[in-house]
Amino acid sequence: MRVVTLLFLVALSRLDGGATEARPNIIFLLADDLGWRDLACTGNPWHRTPNLDRLRSQGMLFTEAHSAAPICSASRAALLTGQSPARLHYEFVPKSGPGRPSAKHLLRSPDYPTELPSGTPTIASLLSSNGYRTAFLGKWHLNRHHDHYLGWLPEHGPESFGFQACIDSFGAHPYGYPNPKNPPASLQPGEFPPDRLTDQAIGLLQRENQRPLLLWMSYYQVHDPFHSRCQSRVDFYQSILPQGASRERAHYAAMVETLDHEVGRLLDALERSGHANDTLVVFTSDNGGHPEVASNAPLRGSKWNLYQGGLRVPMIIRWPGRIAAASSCAAPVIGTDLLPTLMESAGLPSRKLLDGRSLVPLFEGKVDPSWSQRPLAWHFPFYHPEEKFSSAKPRIGVDDFTVQQVRPHAAIRLGDKKLIHYFESGDRELYDLRDDPSERNNLAAAEPASAEDLDQKLLDLLKEQDARLPTRSP
Repeated sequence: MRVVTLLFLVALSRLDGGATEARPNIIFLLADDLGWRDLACTGNPWHRTPNLDRLRSQGMLFTEAHSAAPICSASRAALLTGQSPARLHYEFVPKSGPGRPSAKHLLRSPDYPTELPSGTPTIASLLSSNGYRTAFLGKWHLNRHHDHYLGWLPEHGPESFGFQACIDSFGAHPYGYPNPKNPPASLQPGEFPPDRLTDQAIGLLQRENQRPLLLWMSYYQVHDPFHSRCQSRVDFYQSILPQGASRERAHYAAMVETLDHEVGRLLDALERSGHANDTLVVFTSDNGGHPEVASNAPLRGSKWNLYQGGLRVPMIIRWPGRIAAASSCAAPVIGTDLLPTLMESAGLPSRKLLDGRSLVPLFEGKVDPSWSQRPLAWHFPFYHPEEKFSSAKPRIGVDDFTVQQVRPHAAIRLGDKKLIHYFESGDRELYDLRDDPSERNNLAAAEPASAEDLDQKLLDLLKEQDARLPTRSP
């Protein structure tokens, strides 16, 4: 990989400095494509996740947490900046250059994004300018590929956005196999593959320093390709998954357990460091679960679409002394809320141009009515899949376990009501999430005034954010 261990350690040595006022360390654990129900503590009946279950028992589970986008790069940009993908004009994954899908569709999508604009303030740049050490490990995916798949582009990687020490590694993920077509040998029962990312993070936690730390741990697990070297675990999951479940789902379950193991190693190292009580830990995912392997039921949809299965994510926050153990919060929250949350937790003011709201009041159970009355919005002005669109399943359902057609659309949630606007036809779908969490009963015809009101609020919000809209194809 491009950043070698020696250079990483040299960078860490430069982070040493004088003492500052007591502020929490922050460890941000970001999973890739992990569905909202993929943990035992969020209701999965098959997956073994003892370490994340332990984290949940020590902190707060947000039972209505949403990603800011149904796709990884857009969601990651929102987490780092506190701004919506629509405002950032970063609604998709970056491509090698501006351009559009070659497939012919009724609408013409906006240009693909490439790099997150240089100079965009991030949580790392804001905290590093206020005395924090900052480190980034793992998946960036906010620039076009460089040197290798998902490689960081010079002057556009995390080191250009406030992270002082960075390491670019796939860890134990199949992306790192020397020959993906000939995977390494299976491990012995009870073993997990070595993971360089976690090793480096543990090394950082072992370094004594008086300055607070932001550690952004961006895992590649559990993104496809779905393969685990833990053959005994794959066999175990194949034996307990529902009859007819694909072998890929068994591999995926083993990958979820591997992710849990790596999180456990890091949390154990934090305990050994003596700083667990001084550290705020966030665990979440970048978007909903992958349609081919993750069971998002009873929620409809999955990654790539704006039904709840594509937006709901697991989110756990632990902060000893500030958050009650084994507590829960049912307020609807979104990924853009995390930057103002971390800033307030560090005793710092947030920037004015933010699309999120600090969750700190929720840590103490202070859920006033305004939380349910603020609109949450999403914007996905693209078609997906990019290739073989016509062969994908036309209708999106619950636990289809196949890729479905996604057309340009946007959505807004206000309280329990949610509206989805399709740009091709102008059709609207209105759902009551309290009575219909599976989004099966479209109320748009039965409640036209409510549908019209939410649709106008959505279009006004997109206009305020200068959102890029699809246009009619020539």
